[in-house]
Amino acid sequence: MDGRADVGVLSARLLFAFQDEMFRRLAEQGHPDLRPRHGLVLAHLDADGSRASELAVGSGQHKQVIGTTVDELERLGYVERRPDPTDRRAKLVVPTARGLDQMARARTIVADLESHYRDAVGTDRFDDFIAAFSAVVAVATAER
Repeated sequence: MDGRADVGVLSARLLFAFQDEMFRRLAEQGHPDLRPRHGLVLAHLDADGSRASELAVGSGQHKQVIGTTVDELERLGYVERRPDPTDRRAKLVVPTARGLDQMARARTIVADLESHYRDAVGTDRFDDFIAAFSAVVAVATAER
């Protein structure tokens, strides 16, 4: 071993640091009841609503995990289930006003964090990192 952290360790460190800061800021901005697991839904939810199957694909999680998370977010007042107007047999998970507020705040926080990272390592290096990391994620997820 050459002493450097492997891609799994680095990915986990980045994820945990990112989530810690994201949810700390969200709590300060009026959303103290959210936890990282809620990101499985909220990070992939369309403002006009999404089907649970779409959320499962976007998050890479099983539909049962998404269903449990949606149940919790519904109890917390972030989403509601509505009939899908294009298929009455299906349900859409739709953000409430509280959910839309969280989504807008989260977008601002993500942009701020990415700006901080970009400033720290330089624009070209950050853009190269995003491109390379995206390619690695695509390879890893295609093999699942």
